[in-house]
Amino acid sequence: MALLSDRQKEELHKSMLEYLHTSNFTAAYNALKEDTGVEYTPDPKAKYAGLLEKKWTSVIRLQKKIMDLETRNASLQEELSIAPSKRAAMQADWVPRAPAAHVLTGHRGHITRVAFHPQYSILASASEDATVKIWDWETGEFERTLKGHHRAVHDVDFDHKGHLLVTCSSDLFIKIWDSENEWKNIKTLSGHDHSVSSVRFMPGDQYIVSASRDSTIRVFDVASTHLVRTISGHSEWVRCAVPSDDGRLLASASKDKTAKLWDPMTGECKGELRGHDNELEAVCFAPVAAYAAIRELAGLPNVGPKGPGAYVATGSRDKTVKLWDVQSGQVIKNLAGHDNWVRALVFHPSGKLLLSAADDKTIRVWELSTGRCMKTVEAHSHFVATLAWGRQRVSTAKSNGTDAKAGEAEKLVNVVASAGVDQIIKIWLP
Repeated sequence: MALLSDRQKEELHKSMLEYLHTSNFTAAYNALKEDTGVEYTPDPKAKYAGLLEKKWTSVIRLQKKIMDLETRNASLQEELSIAPSKRAAMQADWVPRAPAAHVLTGHRGHITRVAFHPQYSILASASEDATVKIWDWETGEFERTLKGHHRAVHDVDFDHKGHLLVTCSSDLFIKIWDSENEWKNIKTLSGHDHSVSSVRFMPGDQYIVSASRDSTIRVFDVASTHLVRTISGHSEWVRCAVPSDDGRLLASASKDKTAKLWDPMTGECKGELRGHDNELEAVCFAPVAAYAAIRELAGLPNVGPKGPGAYVATGSRDKTVKLWDVQSGQVIKNLAGHDNWVRALVFHPSGKLLLSAADDKTIRVWELSTGRCMKTVEAHSHFVATLAWGRQRVSTAKSNGTDAKAGEAEKLVNVVASAGVDQIIKIWLP
């Protein structure tokens, strides 16, 4: 039984003739033309020009997609065979694994930062192409591009409700966008004298804190856009400044090889973390949920500070991650394993793990209680510049609930996004 119709055969033969003619395979071209009896005059503008090559590359792409889906299917089948109680525990401690659920493309420059909306399946990405893009991470669909900056955009962050988005750029400006009003740029803040490297909403969303290549950290009032405070102390480019969960401390990482702790209300330096052999790229406060594991790692009894800001992690161009005790300023553990600059750090919501991303193109998963690298994910084809952890709250009705509100429960769906120099964003789902 013939697999191709007469029309399909004719199109295949003409495509082959066009390919042979373009490749200067004259003898083969004449032989095929004689054997098939097809009347065809080569024409670079005809639909058959390049058709064979297009079909061939399409087949290769489909084969790769099929292989990725088969790998993911096998992994899901394996999970389904696990007992429900054990599967629930795995979900709580879930970490990225290949292949990624979605690959988001569209930026024309290195992607510098990604941020999850706190309530909806929205992801914002900042890029050196001077734009911010908004995506639906659940479907992998692109939604819109935010234009307003004139140079590379280095950071992006949502307020705690997701109503506002803040960005910063090499154009020296910080911009605030309204997610509930067509993502309009509603405020522009200025004050830095050089590229603005990072920007974050402070807890409560009344202030934002920024770090810059001008060696300063600045605090701005969101409502008035006024500069509230300039914090100086680093001798070099401040790569990032992040607040603790209660907003009582700021941690900054700098090109001067140090991290510093600050009181954001007074600008007083509360401590210096010195020990890296190269520039720092990232700093991150440990969540309270991680304290027990960190104390176990340090060989300390599980007593001590209970509030936010007790421990931080730093990542450096010396290829290491360090865990620090904020109060003493001492290194708890040096996590070595990456083969290139460490660019990004995020703590796992369970408090048991730390994820790091680096220029060695990988994401590494560290077990906090032992300091052991328990997993390495070959994540990207180029340097990985940013990592973000999202926890999507999904409402589910109880099976026997008659009152919709009374019967509502919530489950948390873990999601990780990574991106970098290869200009793509990867979404990693359970």
